[in-house]
Amino acid sequence: MALRTAAVAGSGCPQGLETLANLGESELIRRLGAFAPAGQFADDAALLSAGGEGALVVNTDVLVEGLHFSEATTAAADVGWRAAAANLSDLAAMGCTAVEGLTVGLVAPAFTPWVWVEGVYGGLRAALDTYGGVLLGGDCSGGAQRILAVTAIGRLGACLGPAGDHAADQDAEAGACAAATEPGSRAWAVIRRGDGRPGDRLVSTGAHGLSRLGLALLQGEIAAEPAALLDPDLRERAIAAHRRPLPRFDAVRALIGCRPAAFPWRVGGCDSSDGLAAAAAAIAASSGCSARLERLALPLDPAMAGLPNAEAWCLGGGEDFELVLAMAPAWAEALIAALPGTTRIGELVEGPAGNLGWSDGKPWPEPSSGIGGFQHFG
Repeated sequence: MALRTAAVAGSGCPQGLETLANLGESELIRRLGAFAPAGQFADDAALLSAGGEGALVVNTDVLVEGLHFSEATTAAADVGWRAAAANLSDLAAMGCTAVEGLTVGLVAPAFTPWVWVEGVYGGLRAALDTYGGVLLGGDCSGGAQRILAVTAIGRLGACLGPAGDHAADQDAEAGACAAATEPGSRAWAVIRRGDGRPGDRLVSTGAHGLSRLGLALLQGEIAAEPAALLDPDLRERAIAAHRRPLPRFDAVRALIGCRPAAFPWRVGGCDSSDGLAAAAAAIAASSGCSARLERLALPLDPAMAGLPNAEAWCLGGGEDFELVLAMAPAWAEALIAALPGTTRIGELVEGPAGNLGWSDGKPWPEPSSGIGGFQHFG
């Protein structure tokens, strides 16, 4: 998700040439993937083998002023925190339990106050102090607008066996560490979008829609009288969810710890930075099946239930940075029991890859409803 500002279309493209607006974000990423090894762009981040010390995970996110943040809604320290948290969430979505650090590329006009830059890097440092890792380096350049390009590096958690299965996992770890980036390796607890299967339960690690409500409050999208009637605690939580999102490394540790005995490691998933519906669709598309969500089980904060946009913001608001996971039913129930706030939201089923629907068969909302999540170049 990004600030709800209008995209400015470029006017310098010769007539008849395909533009990024024609392609859209998803098609652009698909075409860029042709320049990389097969499947390299299929997940939230890239896996790199690191031998016996575990697989490294690397990802990059770009934050652009006026699109991802503005001084009207986000203080400098919160910009830094959000920049770090967005990248760390991608590490968690791949199964990381440890953070090595971040590199940061800063672009800013020459008139940018130093106090703003200081605040941004203070926010970055605060996130690293909370979740681990250090600022590894980066670059800086002058430019027409403020941009942060952040690269994060983390390590996957070890796929330690549950009671009665330690020997099998030790054998796997002894011979498979070098192949940890291969889809069949289960020495490390890697989460991949394409590892879902029909019959898997879809679970969410927390509520959705709070960040979008927070943005609406900060941008004055909600009329004064309805906004004044909001529960003060809900208002505070929504703004905090938008300004200071929390990457869910705790959910990864719970996932590893509650794996039922004799279950092989296989979890499909991604984070919900682009929205809950977009996450479910991405897992289903990569796993070659369809997803059915339970309308009465949407992970909506109860205090938001009376808002007219509650369902649309839950499904498509974005930037909640929870994990959406596809897993065997017994494992899903174990995670729900082990991790407060985790709920079952639907399941994967046989059907066209990436198709979304309601479990009761009722019509899925039209794209114009806003439930599809934010798309760049749209």
